[in-house]
Amino acid sequence: MDLPLELGDRREALFGGVGAVRVWELLPDEVTAPFTAALACELDAGGSVGPHVQSQDAEIVVCIEGLGTATVNGLAQQLFPGAVAYLPLGKTLALRNDSREAPLRYLIIKAAPR
Repeated sequence: MDLPLELGDRREALFGGVGAVRVWELLPDEVTAPFTAALACELDAGGSVGPHVQSQDAEIVVCIEGLGTATVNGLAQQLFPGAVAYLPLGKTLALRNDSREAPLRYLIIKAAPR
């Protein structure tokens, strides 16, 4: 997935992590329930997103390119193309790009609780 870099929102050291994450909003503002967001993300090689609690919406992380680790509530799981990590409401998520050469690309889909 090649998205124009100038349209992505660059976020440095997200939640105390390392490196930058570029984020692209994929849904229009008038999104319908239960979905609240769909994001395309690119995490720098060797980068990380620090631990943070999902306090408003449950989400899934879908890896589309690269190799990484998603840690949900202390339980680590490998990210590779096609892998999905589920983050229930109120749980903690941290992400790490395990490659020192290539970005980790993934989608985040958020949905409001039922």
